[in-house]
Amino acid sequence: MELAQRLQRIPPYPFREIARIKAQMLAEGREIIDFGIGDPDMPTPDFVIEALHQAAQDPTTHQYDESGYGIAEYKQAISDFAAARYGIQIDPDGEIQSCIGAKEALAHIIWAYIDPADVVLIPEPAYPVFGVQTTWCGGAPFPMPLLPENDFLPDLAAIPDSAVHRAKLIFVNYPNNPTGAVASLEFFEELVKFAKKNELLIVQDAAYAEVTFDGYEAPSIMQVPGAKDVAIEMHSFSKTFNMTGWRVGWAWGGSEYIDALSKVKSNVDSGTFMAIQRAGIVALANFDSHVPQMRGEYQQRRDALVKGLNSLGWSLEKPKGTFYIWAPVPPSFDSSAGFAQALLEQCGVLVTPGSAYGSTGEGFIRMSLTLTGEDKLGQIARAIDSIASNMPALW
Repeated sequence: MELAQRLQRIPPYPFREIARIKAQMLAEGREIIDFGIGDPDMPTPDFVIEALHQAAQDPTTHQYDESGYGIAEYKQAISDFAAARYGIQIDPDGEIQSCIGAKEALAHIIWAYIDPADVVLIPEPAYPVFGVQTTWCGGAPFPMPLLPENDFLPDLAAIPDSAVHRAKLIFVNYPNNPTGAVASLEFFEELVKFAKKNELLIVQDAAYAEVTFDGYEAPSIMQVPGAKDVAIEMHSFSKTFNMTGWRVGWAWGGSEYIDALSKVKSNVDSGTFMAIQRAGIVALANFDSHVPQMRGEYQQRRDALVKGLNSLGWSLEKPKGTFYIWAPVPPSFDSSAGFAQALLEQCGVLVTPGSAYGSTGEGFIRMSLTLTGEDKLGQIARAIDSIASNMPALW
C-alpha cells in the first residue's frame, strides 16, 4: 500500500546514520555522553504526582471534558498565572484553550487557517513541526533566516513583499529552540505592528518561557497592547515542570483564534484528561517554589558546558534561555553532520547537527543540557576532556 503523498513529502530522518553509530557503540560497550536529547531529565515534582493521584481517584474526572476548552478551574488557574507572571488579563472564558501539549496546538492552528498555496512564514532553524504541518496542509513554508548578526531574530524588513502578501501565519519561538536566543518585548511590539500591517496571525511558541537564566524573565507577546488582535501563544508544562510525557499545556490569545483552534481540536481529539488538568492547577500554584530550583540546576550545567567549550577554542556567550547550547562547527569540518559524526565516533559525545533544523542551521551543532544518568556536571567534564584528547586541533 502506497503511503499518502503528505507522508512521502516529509524529508528523510536526519539522524539515521548517527543513530546507527550510536547503537553500534552501545553494543560494543562504549560510553556515550548524550547531548542530543531535549527532554528534561529531572522527575516531575511530587506535588504534581500527588495531585494527579488524588484527582484520578475522583470518577468525575474519568469522562470526556465536554467543555471543549478545558475545565473551568484549569482555565481560571491559567488566567491567574497570566496576571501574576506577566501582568496581563486573559479571559478564562474565550481566550484560553487547554491543549495536549504545545506541539499539538502548534500543529492544529496551522490546520485551522492554511489552505493549499497559502504561505506560512517560518523561522529557520526551527522546530520541524512548523514546516511539516504547513506542508501537510498544502501550504508553502517560507523561511526567515535566524542569523547570529541579528541575534537569531527574524529580519522582518528582509522578507520579500511577494511572500508577505501571500502569507497568513508567521511563527516565532522565544526563548528559541535550537539557538537559545531570546526576544525582547520591543521585538514583540515590532512584530505585532508588522502583523497588523500585513494581516498576519502570529503564532508564538512559548514552550521554553520559564527556562531562563541570570535573572532574565522572558516576556509574553500578550504583554503588547493589541496583541490579541493578531496573536496566539502556546504554553506547556513540559519544560517548566518536567512533564513532557504528561502532554498538557494551553494556548491563549484573541478569542477568534482560540475558537478556531478549538474547532479543529473538537474534530481531532477529546481533550486533556481532567485529572491531568487538575494536576496542572497544582503545578501553577507551586510555580514560585519550583521554578528557581529548576533554573538553577540548568544554569549550573550551562555554565560548565560553555566554560568547557570555550576552553577548547569556542567563543560562546551564555544563552539566557532554553536548555540548549548552539555552537558553530569548527572550520576544520565542512558540515554539521560530519562534525557530529566525528564527535560521536572519536569522542563518544552525541550532539545534534544544526542542519536537522533547516538549511540555515548548517554550520552549527545543538547540545542539550538534559542528560541521562547521574552526575551531570561530571558527564560534561568528561565530554570536554574527551574532545580535548581526541580532537586537539579543532580551531
